[in-house]
Amino acid sequence: MALRGYDPVAYFTNGAATKGAADFAAHWDNATWHFASAANRAQFLNSPEAFAPQYGGYCAWAVSQGYTAPIDPGVWRIVDGKLYLNANRRIRRRWEQDLGGHIARADANWPNLRAGL
Repeated sequence: MALRGYDPVAYFTNGAATKGAADFAAHWDNATWHFASAANRAQFLNSPEAFAPQYGGYCAWAVSQGYTAPIDPGVWRIVDGKLYLNANRRIRRRWEQDLGGHIARADANWPNLRAGL
């Protein structure tokens, strides 16, 4: 299940990690996504790339280092309209020390990492 069942739209609209419900599930990009409401599900399905987390929902810092790692859905940040997740708060602090550099490295690493999944 994508984002461990958290609603990707809520990060943008509520500014909070919000647990979704199976009643408002949708399938996209080989994953099942849960939403807190039918309206959030509709918004996501209208433009999934706008709400889906970067790097397939893996830890942004880990991807910048060349590997994938699971995330804590409560440890996130929106940068330039994109959702990034991290494994924990300590890792997020490391990632935030060079956002631009880490994002650039993660963007470069992601195609090869994704191909290996």
